[in-house]
Amino acid sequence: MKKNNKNWKEKLHEVIYEADTPAGKLFDVVLLIAIIASIVLVMLESVPSIGKEHGELLNISEWIITILFTIEYIVRIISIKKPSKYIFSFYGVIDLLSTLPKYLAIFFTGTHSLVALRALRLLRVFRILKLARFIGESNNFMKALRASKAKIAVFLFFVLILCVILGTVMYLIEGGENGFTSIPRSVYWAIVTLTTVGYGDIAPHTPLGQFVASIIMILGYGIIAVPTGIVSSEMVKVNDIDLNTQSCPSCSYEGHNDSAVFCNQCGGKLHE
Repeated sequence: MKKNNKNWKEKLHEVIYEADTPAGKLFDVVLLIAIIASIVLVMLESVPSIGKEHGELLNISEWIITILFTIEYIVRIISIKKPSKYIFSFYGVIDLLSTLPKYLAIFFTGTHSLVALRALRLLRVFRILKLARFIGESNNFMKALRASKAKIAVFLFFVLILCVILGTVMYLIEGGENGFTSIPRSVYWAIVTLTTVGYGDIAPHTPLGQFVASIIMILGYGIIAVPTGIVSSEMVKVNDIDLNTQSCPSCSYEGHNDSAVFCNQCGGKLHE
């Protein structure tokens, strides 16, 4: 009896947490369709004319989807050996946050629109399209970001100092007029200009100020490319690895090698 229960949980785990099997892919596709439908319903209800005419139908439909998501959340907890691993994981928190708003709307007004948080669940599309190259690239990208975080931090600090200097210079050039009423406000203008955002709420009027602004704009294009170069250089150093979609039945860790027998995270045995 115990063995049958274990087999039942393992099969349920493969369907819900993995996308390598036909049943797992079908489950994720149906889940994504439900998520998209839920988001569309919330968007339609926000339109006054549609909400007034079809409000009751939309509300019933949202409740049906919410109940289905609730059942899915409970089943995910049941089918894993260590429920806390899923509950406090990224997807676990997202699943919970995307389910609660509809229930909270019963007791608190104005929380119903938070159902749009379900859009975050669309991140599960990566599980459905989990070709090895997608997983490998996402894994490599995260490794490259971690490896280059010190360089990026130094670069951002340099940019901040540069903005303070340029903002101060523009404050002196414009003489506290034309919106450059203080150094902090001038620094704000320098940041907006250097990042090529250009709100236009503050603009230099003196010839010298416009010349400096032109230099900052051109400089901005070069500065934007630096973080990309830093991360790209780190990605070149990262070796590609062949990964699959298998999820550990104990801790839900994903990203194992195709030939892996045990989990890279907790050491638990993987499904064959």
